[in-house]
Amino acid sequence: MQAFQVSEIGTPPAFVAQTLPDPGVGEIRVAVAACGLNFADLLMIEGKYQDTPTAPFTLGMELAGTVTAVGPGVSGFAPGDRVAAFTGQGGLAPAANVAASRCLKLPEGMDFVQAAAFQIAYGTSHLALDYKARLQPGETLFVTGAAGGVGLTAVEIGKRMGARVIASVRGAEKMAAARAAGADEVIDSAAPDLRGALKALGGVDVVYDTVGGDAFLDALRATRPEGRLLTIGFAGGGVPQIPANLLLVKNLSVIGLYWGGYLRFNPTVLTASLATLAAWIAAGALKPHVSNVFPLAEAEAALACLRERRSTGKVVVVTG
Repeated sequence: MQAFQVSEIGTPPAFVAQTLPDPGVGEIRVAVAACGLNFADLLMIEGKYQDTPTAPFTLGMELAGTVTAVGPGVSGFAPGDRVAAFTGQGGLAPAANVAASRCLKLPEGMDFVQAAAFQIAYGTSHLALDYKARLQPGETLFVTGAAGGVGLTAVEIGKRMGARVIASVRGAEKMAAARAAGADEVIDSAAPDLRGALKALGGVDVVYDTVGGDAFLDALRATRPEGRLLTIGFAGGGVPQIPANLLLVKNLSVIGLYWGGYLRFNPTVLTASLATLAAWIAAGALKPHVSNVFPLAEAEAALACLRERRSTGKVVVVTG
């Protein structure tokens, strides 16, 4: 089969012929129907992601498809089962061997594109807002980068949890996407004085930041006493240096979240969160927003769409 691989860190990925072995102990083989792309895929190409695999490796951190074979020691899965899986790599290929412990059976009503789109983005936002920040009904949530694949999910989940949501995006199209996801207020991130705009809206209780840099520091200064600031990523390129005196004076908490890290030290937190989200999506309570779908043969174009920030939601690659 042809897999979209990084052969050497720092060089462009390309399609490479690959023979997939039989699934090993605790693994299942999945015929990949769809693979969700993430900003982390771009970081892996340059070796800048905290969990970059050793090259060569196949890109694609989250996938959905049909079980075709089951390895030794696996129970609860059988050929024909529809599943989603967070794999960390391997999704940009026609098939992948996946640890059964990382797989989730799909409920009726969830298609493969939705399943490939929801795990990391929705999982990150749900774990951050519910488990980490303890967002409460009536609180004000501020989301930076709110039109991205992760940011939109924070808007949607925050609204479902009963928060008033303020979204920061750039451009009319992305502002419309944020409003459609449930944002009560939308701020153009290109406008000056973000801090002043947030204070004019009454300040915020929880900050969900995927951008970093000055946006985080402006939000910090507009956060109310006992507010919580979630650091999710640094898509803007700048890692903010946080003035600890502000944390002290206002009794603020800065909370880091690396979603994939829970697979190593507390995986049940992830699986419980994903089961909740899958049930919400199957019931129509959440609607994953996929703005761009590419065939596997156009995997590089899909990555370029993500790299150039042309998407207003999730970018998904399909094999069929």
